[in-house]
Amino acid sequence: MINDIYNKDVLRLAADISRIDPLESPDVRVHVRSPLCGSTLDIDLKVADGRIADYGQTIKACALGQASASVMAQAALGKDMAEIERVRGLVEAMLKEGGPAPDGDWAGLKALIPAKDLPARHGAILLPFDGVLKALREAKAKAA
Repeated sequence: MINDIYNKDVLRLAADISRIDPLESPDVRVHVRSPLCGSTLDIDLKVADGRIADYGQTIKACALGQASASVMAQAALGKDMAEIERVRGLVEAMLKEGGPAPDGDWAGLKALIPAKDLPARHGAILLPFDGVLKALREAKAKAA
């Protein structure tokens, strides 16, 4: 079971994580933590017209959380809050209800399907989505 969860695609994503440096002069910087597993993520965003214009992250998490953050780093640019919320919902349904993995820019998240059997790690997988949503909300509040 553990080999299915920490499969080669998860490990590849975790090893290839990008955008791991803080941004200079971000519009917003947030810190999020998964209380169950202790994973942490710092996210820096630059936002233009409600869309992510630049993204930086510092993550301390298991390979599952790192894999999710890797996909986020690859897919986030140009996305708005509605898209991030939509994909977060799909990921949560994938983990908790056996729903399908997101597709398109988010197709890499399919590697995390076996983690549905490890509920203690769901928070780490959802952490990049929760962090980006928190950052987008803060950016929206600053702009108002």
